[in-house]
Amino acid sequence: MPIWSGRARGPALRVALMGPIVFGFAAPAETHPHVWATVRSEVVFGPEKRITGIKQAWTFDEFYSAMAVQGLDTNADGTYGRDELEPLAKVNVESLKDFDYFTFVRRDGDDTFLPLKGPEDYWVEYDGTVLTLHFTLPLNTPLEPGAKGVTLDVYDPSFFVAFGFAEKDPVKIAGSALGCTAKVDAPDPEAAEDAKALTESFFSQLGPDSNYGSQFAQTVTVICD
Repeated sequence: MPIWSGRARGPALRVALMGPIVFGFAAPAETHPHVWATVRSEVVFGPEKRITGIKQAWTFDEFYSAMAVQGLDTNADGTYGRDELEPLAKVNVESLKDFDYFTFVRRDGDDTFLPLKGPEDYWVEYDGTVLTLHFTLPLNTPLEPGAKGVTLDVYDPSFFVAFGFAEKDPVKIAGSALGCTAKVDAPDPEAAEDAKALTESFFSQLGPDSNYGSQFAQTVTVICD
């Protein structure tokens, strides 16, 4: 089941909220966010120091992971092969389209996000504890960051899913990128504390164009000499 289907506030959401209880976990299910994901991104460069795409690896919390893989061990061997997890990968990346893949790229200082193509090279892996979704998002048009820079944000506007970059190796540079660097902003602790005081009724009133979750984004800035 795709995580983001829960945002429709329908039966899928109830299943998502019941997941921690069904599996015997004690995670709170009454407030946002409901799912946590650790992000590792790779900024892919092609010729002439132009960004051609973003590789994503999102590792989800144990509660969602346990729920998501239920019933997918089709050969009952106690492991989850890529072929068994392929349907889960497919439904998730296809569902992401409706939410702009939770990935927002733009030139630093610009208001308009750059268009991205659909996911490529996607798959899911499960290590017995957590689930990781891998996929690549090509840019419609390769982009040279230059000294001004390009920014990358990963967030759910509704804050149903909380995304945060990994403490170790959160962002890598790949390809022809000599002189290019990536810097990740630290999370805003005040925003996280303010969110704790909000009730679920507040989030249920957010419209489809809400951008509430952007305040929790850790912006990545990529610049090239």
